[in-house]
Amino acid sequence: MKLFHLSDLHIGLKLYDRDLRQDQEHILGLIVKAAAEQRPDAVIIAGDIYDKAVPSAEAVSLFDSFISSLTETLPDAEIMMISGNHDSAPRVNVYRSILSRQRIHMIGIPPQAPGEHIEKVTLSDEYGDVDFWLLPFVKPSMVRRAVGTEEDTALSYDEAVRRLLARDMPDPERRSVLVSHQFYLPDGSDPDSIGRTDSEIKTAGNIDSISADVLEPYDYAALGHIHKPMTVGKHRFRYCGTPLAYSVSEAGQQKGIIMAELGEKRTEVSLTVIPLEPLHQVREITGSLEEILSQACDDYVRAVLVGRPGADAFDIQDRLRCAFPNLLEIRREWQGIRGTALSGSSPAPDTDPFTICCQMLGDLDEAEEALLREVVNAVKEEEE
Repeated sequence: MKLFHLSDLHIGLKLYDRDLRQDQEHILGLIVKAAAEQRPDAVIIAGDIYDKAVPSAEAVSLFDSFISSLTETLPDAEIMMISGNHDSAPRVNVYRSILSRQRIHMIGIPPQAPGEHIEKVTLSDEYGDVDFWLLPFVKPSMVRRAVGTEEDTALSYDEAVRRLLARDMPDPERRSVLVSHQFYLPDGSDPDSIGRTDSEIKTAGNIDSISADVLEPYDYAALGHIHKPMTVGKHRFRYCGTPLAYSVSEAGQQKGIIMAELGEKRTEVSLTVIPLEPLHQVREITGSLEEILSQACDDYVRAVLVGRPGADAFDIQDRLRCAFPNLLEIRREWQGIRGTALSGSSPAPDTDPFTICCQMLGDLDEAEEALLREVVNAVKEEEE
């Protein structure tokens, strides 16, 4: 059985306030083209369909066009998708029953009551059945009733997901695929060591991390949430990453589709990455003004000027904007110290809110830090 694994489309996202509609149309078109060539039995989108909980009309139209093209190209394939932390779970869930009859499974809301279960879609091939378990993005507060935890009892992300999965354990004699949008980590690894990108929403203290040992019962885990392609401890547990670079920190990453092929039970899953070439690359170019100008292109570029500038700021901006029509921002670096942007829209700050608050408040003990993390994460959840 052949699967396409995608995630984190973030349709409607703007890069430094630049509209990426043409770039997203291009990359979604390449996905449809690859589907026509490879003829997968299922296409998985592991969360963050949209960039905002209330997407624009243009974003909804682009997504509709993409799914319509996929279903026309693959009339016999199943399309399965879950909500991510950027999506509105109720909006993704709204036509769940109707669409499932058309081989489109949009699952927005995880189990919230004791009698509810993780959505399962079963497909068959010459080796038997494959069960797909579709688990949308989970916050502990969403699933307290489902996992039997009282309101006044602490429930971590790890424990919430662990308890949900334990309620619907896969049959060990059947092949199974988990589709999930969470922050999974190999047991004992440092959450800060994986190099998360600037385009991701991160929680203070990485309280949303989940030990990847919960993935062991599955033959393949199609994961979303992390924006760079990576494995989670084992070959068969994969983040496919975004189809486009959505921050300068993703410059140089090869984006693509993971094509997973499942054979017989207890045989290794075959994984192939189908590269996706963007309409514009995202790049950071560092050097003197003349060195940067010599690399003129229409890519999305952050220019980092090194040394003393030989012209005034307005002249620098004009010359760079002529050379780089898609210039994102200009920064200066002097004696190894990188300064603030001279122009362009401001990206997300380099320091997270928790760190900023700690610096402002001074020395905090462990209890005070824990309370501050709760406050910062609660504010982030409200903003999402």
